[in-house]
Amino acid sequence: MSKSENQENKPLEEQKNNPMHGVKLVEVLEFLVDEFGWEELGYRIDINCFNSNPSIKSSLKFLRKTQWARDKVEQLYIRSIRNK
Repeated sequence: MSKSENQENKPLEEQKNNPMHGVKLVEVLEFLVDEFGWEELGYRIDINCFNSNPSIKSSLKFLRKTQWARDKVEQLYIRSIRNK
């Protein structure tokens, strides 16, 4: 195996154990809303898009622009799927 072949395969191997691999943000948000509802989600992650007139569309817009909020959402998602 050449060096370039090894480098091409490595990212795929690293992604096997990544629970976020292949999961779209909209799927994460829909799962969390189904699991907790908007009110509980806003309590767990105190951001305005969950607490004031929440919707999938407005939340996605905010989360795509705001990395710290997206990180919190992804962490809650990972904890939630591990507990199932």
